[in-house]
Amino acid sequence: MNIANGITPHPLSPVNQTGISDVGRAKSGFGEILSSTIQSTNNAQLVGDKAVEKLMSGEAKHLHEVMIAIEEADVSLRMLVQMRNKALTAYEEIMRMQI
Repeated sequence: MNIANGITPHPLSPVNQTGISDVGRAKSGFGEILSSTIQSTNNAQLVGDKAVEKLMSGEAKHLHEVMIAIEEADVSLRMLVQMRNKALTAYEEIMRMQI
């Protein structure tokens, strides 16, 4: 805090000024995240299906592009299944809690 060098001290502001918790300030909730993940997984599955259709009809120029689309869909689906498993495990844990 050296005012002589032209640096003025900045007053500290409290972290939680409005009384809103950190959870309340989150940009999106769990439901929104889950919904967007389901939507992106569905889109990846559709892109993979289209790539396979193009391969079968002979429209696909490169096999590796088809394989990449299929793998992206597979990884996306695996991630969604793991999210479901974790949510189910958390729900079961909450249900086992004694009140």
